[in-house]
Amino acid sequence: MVDLAARRAVDQELTRERILDAARELFVTHGYRNVSMRQIARELGYSHGSIYYHFENKAELFYALLSEGFALLSQRFHEIMRCEERTPKVKLEDILLGFIEFGLTHQSHYEIMFLIKDEEVRSCLRQEPNESYEQFASAVYTLSGEKADISRIWSVFLSLHGFVSHYYKTEQTFSDVESAAKAHVRFLLGILQ
Repeated sequence: MVDLAARRAVDQELTRERILDAARELFVTHGYRNVSMRQIARELGYSHGSIYYHFENKAELFYALLSEGFALLSQRFHEIMRCEERTPKVKLEDILLGFIEFGLTHQSHYEIMFLIKDEEVRSCLRQEPNESYEQFASAVYTLSGEKADISRIWSVFLSLHGFVSHYYKTEQTFSDVESAAKAHVRFLLGILQ
């Protein structure tokens, strides 16, 4: 028979993932500047010292959230590019639609990655945004048969970001706007031809 007290202790173990989940929601709700390590610890029911065991400071915690979000987006792009049974044209459509789907499926991640405005946060933005855009641009350039120039790729990226930002504010999910997203992607494919 499993000791229930031991099981409860394991269920309540403070992990990096639990800290990141709580911090993400607090940052999205209250903004980076208005959230403290003490507040995150209080949300989790722990002392603030226990959070410092996992993260040196709030900036390091925020950077971990950024890294996690960009890693998820990068993973999505890699999955699409590795799919050998799809044609380049279908992969290109999947990359564009995949960006929208990521943004509306992982709204808290997307906000942390692209929408929080705070001077302190800018210091946390290392190379991930540039690497993510370069991965996107490289995929689009390759899949378009090297027809798309950098200005058109940038315009498409900004248009995708605008689409996600607009529907993010309405609190709609990807499934709520999937047909509009597909129509938008078809329009953007015309720009890349």
